[in-house]
Amino acid sequence: MAAGVKAPAVVKVHGGPGGQAQFGYSALTQALVNHGYVVFDINNRGSSGYGKSFFAMDDRKHGEADLGDVVSSKTMLVGTGYVEPTRIGILGGSYGGYMVLAALTLQPDAFRVGVDLFGISNWVRTLESVPAWWESFKEALYAEMGDPKTDGERLRRISPLFNASKIKAPLMVLQGANDPRVLKVESDEIVEAAKKNGVPVEYIVFPDESHGFVKKQNEIRGYTAVLTFLDKHLAAPETHH
Repeated sequence: MAAGVKAPAVVKVHGGPGGQAQFGYSALTQALVNHGYVVFDINNRGSSGYGKSFFAMDDRKHGEADLGDVVSSKTMLVGTGYVEPTRIGILGGSYGGYMVLAALTLQPDAFRVGVDLFGISNWVRTLESVPAWWESFKEALYAEMGDPKTDGERLRRISPLFNASKIKAPLMVLQGANDPRVLKVESDEIVEAAKKNGVPVEYIVFPDESHGFVKKQNEIRGYTAVLTFLDKHLAAPETHH
């Protein structure tokens, strides 16, 4: 990179809710860094590994407390002196994918682009569609996110789908056709809604994947597409007409 030229950056949000970004090899992070992106793998409020209080800090405050941390991390990135302030994007999978969509709908000026992998757009439907055989998962999720019967109003407020008209940043969505946790309709509908806003939207459905990549060729195809998208919408210099 030429002297004095600042780098584009990506805030990467882990899955969960309650997961943790850890040291270790990540093919996607490595690919981004190799192509000149600064990657910040954030452990926002609600992440595990920092004690019970920190873990519970986002309970029933999703799209608010946790998103606040993600957005304010931009200040830290700019403070390094080597990140271009106007070129910070957000990327995440599963719960992190929800955070990408939440950022683009609830804080639409925060990030230049968003990349959502297998992310939730409608919490009401996602919570209602947890299969019966997944009772323990369902109980934990309801305890953390809320019960759609009683918390429907708040869940709608934080669900990107109901705020999709606010999306103005380019959006990329990757989805597995057989995903039992995040149904394909979650991605179909947010993509459709974002397109109505006239923003650049790219959507890739993997017919032989469920929640996340298990097939190496799909991972390569997906991550290559992500890089191409970011190179076009985040790294490319702004053109002034």
